[in-house]
Amino acid sequence: MTTLDLTRAYLAAYAARDLAAIEAMLADTVTLRDWKIRVAGKAAALAETRKNFEAVQHLQIDVLAAYERPGGTAAELRIVIDERDTIFVVDAFDFDAQGRIAAIRAYIGRGDDQA
Repeated sequence: MTTLDLTRAYLAAYAARDLAAIEAMLADTVTLRDWKIRVAGKAAALAETRKNFEAVQHLQIDVLAAYERPGGTAAELRIVIDERDTIFVVDAFDFDAQGRIAAIRAYIGRGDDQA
């Protein structure tokens, strides 16, 4: 499985709000950073993910583009929250030697004129 395949699997699990699948993909020392928070460690990352899931009823994640580099990937995403709010995000992923996610950095963008 390539890192792009792993990235797409993670995003599918996230859209499905499948915390167990996400847990299996994360390294123990994973770091998660976005425009609001930064956490380190699998337990903290899962707690943040759980909070995100509890705050919404439905997530749709469309991968607009995906890029691969040695040891990592990036994905340009359109995320529809509860079928009414749309945000555009770029997620950058780093992977460890075992193919687990070692870091996720998320950057939010403007979506007012994007397709």
